[in-house]
Amino acid sequence: MSKEYQLRPAVKSDQAAIKKLIKEVGINPLGLKWERFMVAVDENGRIIGCGQVKPHRDGSRELASIAVIKAWRKQGIARAIIQDLQKVYGRPLWLTCVDKLTPFYEPFGFVEITDPGHMPPYFRRAKHFFNLYLKLTRNKRRLAVMVWDD
Repeated sequence: MSKEYQLRPAVKSDQAAIKKLIKEVGINPLGLKWERFMVAVDENGRIIGCGQVKPHRDGSRELASIAVIKAWRKQGIARAIIQDLQKVYGRPLWLTCVDKLTPFYEPFGFVEITDPGHMPPYFRRAKHFFNLYLKLTRNKRRLAVMVWDD
């Protein structure tokens, strides 16, 4: 049985709850500006999910900070947040994720870009530094760069 929730743009009073959720799920805590977030709230107004689109200096925009609290996962909340952000911001949208998550983003129209020459400068640098970090830590994962575009 699916639970009730609503999507809405974040407001300033959501800032602490957004940061707490991002920390709980263990994703990148940098660049969290509440003004860019879409949040999912339960019937009591508690934030149960979030996502944002971050602008970069090179003009690219990044779908980021997609997070849903554990008790609310597998109910379409992340999907609703992503689709809403796609509708609001349009194409192109870029994202980075660990390679095992690429199948999650493919149904939204995101495709992986493997050639750094086809990436905006921000994503080229991110991929280079993250993969260098993974080599140094002997981690078997790799960073995937994906884009939703025509």
